[in-house]
Amino acid sequence: MAQKGVQLDQETFSCLICLDLLKNPVTVPCGHSYCMTCIKTHWDVEKQKHIYSCPQCRKTFTTRPVLVKNTMLAALVEELKKTGLQAAPADHCYAGPEDVACDVCTGRKLKALKSCLVCLASYCEKHLQPHHESPTFRKHKLVEPSKKLQENICSRHDEVMKMFCCTDQQSICYRCSMYKQKGHDTVSAAAERTERQRELEESRQKIQQRIQDREKDVKVLQQELETINGSADKAVEDSEKIFTELIRLLEERRSDVKQQIRSQQETEVSRVKELQEKLEQEITELKRKDADLKQLSHTQDHTQFLHNYPSVSALSEPTDSSSINIRPLRYFEDVTAAVSELRDILQDILREKWTNISQDLTEVDVLLPQPEPKTRAGFLQYSQEITLDPNTAHTRLLLSERNRKATVMKQQKSYSSHPGRFINCCQVLSRESLTGRCYWEVEWSGSRAYVAVAYKNISRAGEWNKGAFGFNDKSWALDCRQNRYEFRYNNIKTPVSGPQSSRVGVYLDHRAGILSFYSVSETMTLLHKVQTTFTQPLYAGIRFYDYDYDYSYDFDYDYDYYNFGNTAEFCKLK
Repeated sequence: MAQKGVQLDQETFSCLICLDLLKNPVTVPCGHSYCMTCIKTHWDVEKQKHIYSCPQCRKTFTTRPVLVKNTMLAALVEELKKTGLQAAPADHCYAGPEDVACDVCTGRKLKALKSCLVCLASYCEKHLQPHHESPTFRKHKLVEPSKKLQENICSRHDEVMKMFCCTDQQSICYRCSMYKQKGHDTVSAAAERTERQRELEESRQKIQQRIQDREKDVKVLQQELETINGSADKAVEDSEKIFTELIRLLEERRSDVKQQIRSQQETEVSRVKELQEKLEQEITELKRKDADLKQLSHTQDHTQFLHNYPSVSALSEPTDSSSINIRPLRYFEDVTAAVSELRDILQDILREKWTNISQDLTEVDVLLPQPEPKTRAGFLQYSQEITLDPNTAHTRLLLSERNRKATVMKQQKSYSSHPGRFINCCQVLSRESLTGRCYWEVEWSGSRAYVAVAYKNISRAGEWNKGAFGFNDKSWALDCRQNRYEFRYNNIKTPVSGPQSSRVGVYLDHRAGILSFYSVSETMTLLHKVQTTFTQPLYAGIRFYDYDYDYSYDFDYDYDYYNFGNTAEFCKLK
């Protein structure tokens, strides 16, 4: 019977204070048992606070209980020592370094199943049973095992912090609210938790909404990636077909030109050889006739000489030698010149179109907006090389520096007639079209110049204001003067303030509809920014004043209306 009665492990008969088997066990009024020496020592310490409590359940007693040895428990402990201990629990039940250990277990501690916010202790499954079975613990708050229970104790008053000071934003105990935080805005920890819980839920809702929004964005971007990849593959395939077709057409034209040259060569060679053979035959006949005449001249018989002379002296009709000069000395040089001209035209077209293709290829904005650069180095990554189109230049403009610089001349230039040339405005457009994100700088000198962008279909002739940069809805221009700036669009002037500089930087984000002008010196200063929608590719432009045509001059400014010698140059940035 003794063997059957001892079915509990060592922890059942251990003192919670010394964590060893009970020695001279006693039971306090709440029912918990301890070594007599351990509980006496514990109450001797508490005597200074005039309280006596159970170390396990925290029940307090107004007077110090009388301790009497529990003879039955002592007998059981002695029997336990004789019969040995029950088999230890499985290793996974014991608390490791990262686990919360049961505060009641002695020796090797088991993992805690719950922590009690009232007892400020953690319990394994066995030692947690009183909290489930006894009405005394019914109101105790059980939470997941925590190592930070002592943080709930006020270090000043050694009490559980059940209050919250809204003034100091910290947890306090009741005594703190009566003394140190007296007069502060205090509430119960539960009430503050309710408010913070509400805020927490609102934050979670916002976070969850943002998660949903970002997940939608990710899906959209994934679709965009698939679209980009599909579009790129199709563009490569179509481009290969187009270039193959262009190469085939060029090969056909090359073959046609070669064939026509060879055919013409054959015809001309045949004609020349035919004439050459006729002349050679005539030479042979003349040499033979000359020999006959020579022989006749040596005939001494006068009668015989006179008889043979008519037949020997008669000459055949000569070959028409004028046909030798019916062709010029140059035969196929004109063909070479024509092919060379075609090459130049194709190069110009390819150069202009390749700029557009390159700019289109750099467009990787997808759906994410790109911020405007903050430094000059940031702008320079979008630098665009710009050259001026001679076919658009007004006749008073001289282009130089490989068509990057324009100078106002006193004498008009004898440019060829071209539909793209500006007639009534002393200005010029770039050869390159501008899309995507671009940046360029213009260095200007003289009294006044416009730095502009415009659509290609801006008027070239007719009414003056329909073609002048800044005086219509097809162009945007910064009017640069020696003492101030003005921005013009659709003939509306906007005063612009900023440091004076002979160099102006222009940033264009075509897709975002952003056009910005900067004063460039040692630093960059924003002069004016346009936010609009561009419906066509833009072209960079330069404009000067010409008194013969320009009716926008202001008589209150003292400058040479012709602006002879004024210049503007697109700077090399790479």
